[in-house]
Amino acid sequence: MAAAADKKPGEQGARERFWHMRFWNGMWITGWFRLLGRNRFAVSPSRVGMTLIISMLTLMHLALWAIQKLIYGRRIARTEIEKAPIFVIGHWRSGTTLLHELMVLDRRHTYPDACMCFAPNHFLVSTWFLGGLIRRMMPSKRPMDNMKFDARRPQEDEFAMCNMGVPSPILTIAFANRPPQYPEYLDLRGLPPEALARWKRALMWFLKCITVRDARRIVLKSPPHTARIKTLLEMFPDARFVHIVRDPVTVFVSTVYLWKRLYRRDGLQVPKFEGLDEYVFETFNRMYAALERDRALVEPSRFCEVRYEDLVKDPIGQTRSIYEHLELGEFDQVLPALEQYVADQKDYQTNRYEISDETRAEIRRRWSKFIEQYGYATEPASV
Repeated sequence: MAAAADKKPGEQGARERFWHMRFWNGMWITGWFRLLGRNRFAVSPSRVGMTLIISMLTLMHLALWAIQKLIYGRRIARTEIEKAPIFVIGHWRSGTTLLHELMVLDRRHTYPDACMCFAPNHFLVSTWFLGGLIRRMMPSKRPMDNMKFDARRPQEDEFAMCNMGVPSPILTIAFANRPPQYPEYLDLRGLPPEALARWKRALMWFLKCITVRDARRIVLKSPPHTARIKTLLEMFPDARFVHIVRDPVTVFVSTVYLWKRLYRRDGLQVPKFEGLDEYVFETFNRMYAALERDRALVEPSRFCEVRYEDLVKDPIGQTRSIYEHLELGEFDQVLPALEQYVADQKDYQTNRYEISDETRAEIRRRWSKFIEQYGYATEPASV
């Protein structure tokens, strides 16, 4: 079943260079070699150079981690996160990045940027000299679309967890021709208690490091958190959640395209894309089964939803509604920054995709519950 053509507008202006950052450049030594060993070192010949470079970099990360621990270890340990984070949740390609960027325009909020997520083990001591290098190694636009991409913009904390050596389903990108990596870490269900405790400690440590740098309320965005509400509430009972949804036909074809681009760009294997459509279908269903199971655990005043289509049409009005629902403080304080952001993005164009009638019908069959629940049954797809 062909989901979408490979060539898309997002490729324009996003030509990859051999020196561009890869997701794994900041990986912790034990996590990196565990990943290689788990997949029997099945690295494609053309990716051996990348693998060797990352392997050597792990020694630098180990040394810098030791320096950070020496300087900041006690301070990190005693740091308290006074304001529970805001979590932007939703499936990949649902508009989570747009919503995240709107939320962090507020000067009362902070966020993990690319430097923090690609060097999570030591960014408190290394950003001053690694930050410029990371910025030069990053492309100017994201690999999958036309959105601007640089080291200062907000980034997904899931990449920080991976680089800290924490198992994650996005490690599937590294070995795309092997079975999906760590699917149990999508919703954290069924993990042994000690594994779940390690995951919690890792996230808390990372957020404490951010807080040492900046004590404002943290806004986080990672699609897997959509399936982790129960665990996140155990860590932060007062956490707030903003859930964004988008037309599922667009989400499907865009997600398939996303994984194809990232498998090619960041994978340690030349990808064959076998079973990719099924992987997207099943991951989506597992994510939303977990969300529907756990959303009742959140007080209604701390959980709100927005449709991507409405957000794009009226970003200021929709953001105002989020602020009012979640009681995030005076909206007028962030309004000027929002207006400037909207003006700067007025020429942005989303990707357009081709999709077969067969694929469209399969999406509506496999994701029928979501389509009905969020009102997409009678709306034409915007692919």
